[in-house]
Amino acid sequence: MTTLASLLEKSAVAHPDRTAVVLGDTRLTYAQVDGAANQVANLLVARGIEPGDKVALSCPNLPYFPIVYYGILKAGATVVPLNVLLKGREVAYHLADSDAKAYFCFQGTPELPIGQEGHAGFEQTDSCEHFFMITADPAAASPVEGTETLGQAMSGQPPTMQSVEVSEEDTAVILYTSGTTGQPKGAELRHRNMVSNALVSEQLFGADAANPDTYLCVLPLFHSFGQTVIMNGGFAFGGTVVMLPRFDADAALKTMAGEGVTFFAGVPTMYWGLLGALDDSGVDVRALADQLRVAVAGGSALPVEVHKEFAQRFGVTILEGYGLSETSPVASFAPYGEEVRVGSIGVPIPGVEMKLINPEPGDWSEASGEIGEIAIKGPNIMKGYYDRPDATAEAIHDGWFRSGDLGRKDDDGFYYIVDRSKDMIIRGGYNVYPREIEEVLITHPGVSLAAVIGVPHESHGEEIKAVVIRTKDAELTEDELVAWSKEQMATYKYPRIVEFVDELPMTATGKILKRELA
Repeated sequence: MTTLASLLEKSAVAHPDRTAVVLGDTRLTYAQVDGAANQVANLLVARGIEPGDKVALSCPNLPYFPIVYYGILKAGATVVPLNVLLKGREVAYHLADSDAKAYFCFQGTPELPIGQEGHAGFEQTDSCEHFFMITADPAAASPVEGTETLGQAMSGQPPTMQSVEVSEEDTAVILYTSGTTGQPKGAELRHRNMVSNALVSEQLFGADAANPDTYLCVLPLFHSFGQTVIMNGGFAFGGTVVMLPRFDADAALKTMAGEGVTFFAGVPTMYWGLLGALDDSGVDVRALADQLRVAVAGGSALPVEVHKEFAQRFGVTILEGYGLSETSPVASFAPYGEEVRVGSIGVPIPGVEMKLINPEPGDWSEASGEIGEIAIKGPNIMKGYYDRPDATAEAIHDGWFRSGDLGRKDDDGFYYIVDRSKDMIIRGGYNVYPREIEEVLITHPGVSLAAVIGVPHESHGEEIKAVVIRTKDAELTEDELVAWSKEQMATYKYPRIVEFVDELPMTATGKILKRELA
């Protein structure tokens, strides 16, 4: 039986001295990562964590992420990765909604106090029993007084362990995804969902443990794309994962050159950034082009000009794929080694089926026209939304998952997205759901009604704009509302643009016509 933790364990047995993770001057072998993950697992078992318990993790792209992630899995528990940009009240929601029993949280920086926000959320959650602060220096004290550090907790724990037995049908990971209905929902992904999606790298990208890739990890690991394609996919084939905690185009180019990166995955804005920084980076483009084997993109549509320029400068054609958190995430990809059809999300990956259905809720019949809602079926489909049977029943029927995205298919079976889920905004690769933002905005005493839309942005793809009706006699300014929103919401969510209006365009039934606002 193959479980998610076994991807690390098998590579640690086969290639114990091979470098698994790189961060700056830090280099950890597979044996070291596996041993540290065993210490985390032993810690959790000692603290009473049982198979099936949920354990949350807030950590940027640092070696601690895979160590804690696989440690949780080795203990037989379920990993609940959280976005590091969440504020305290948002952390509290996720911990309570997932029934998390323990929480590992990186301390952060003065500019991004992940630890303080995380602990504030933990303090608001009665059901979460254990809090471990991950410090940059394992020997350092916690920045939040009275909290236990991961270094302290792991001290004395043995680096060997027989992983707790779980089934392929058990939930390995809960990934939170919002919907147009408001609050984020937890997509329950089984071990077999995540494992199948990681192992398909062999067929999709030619992954080979005998000739392992070196991956640049700039996609956040708490997100499904980076987690599956880079970390799990890389570890499954004994690759080396080179981490960058945050994307900076110049640093990314220099790291790619210095570490011999062969595999790059990013969202369109990252490719846009790499091309913009290339000429001033001092990097030997020819040498970089010679070493880069695979470049993949997802998250939103890649502009045609970026496709063309990247192929010209790097000698590599970007492969575009498509998927959602609920599909582990990869559902389709441009075939490796074939001519890319720009604008297409490719064909279903091996073992996965896709079709177009009528977009009306509850209608699962085949689309009657050229365009329909994309439905997906296969070993990558989630178990369901955690503790939300009604939402699960709406999303999954007879093994088919409805994506909410409208698409078309050409005569050769290649799919194209023609529209996204009705209101979703993609800002810099992050999904932003307007209703969640609107519900926060109307809690401001000066806001009577708000509609949130995405507007075009040169580097982020889309920027978040709030069109607001003020309460009577309110003297609220645009800058004041932006500043307030920044305090209430994660960095990628809050609106940077505010427009005050006297009325919003609506249908006869009172629904706001967002297409008129856009």
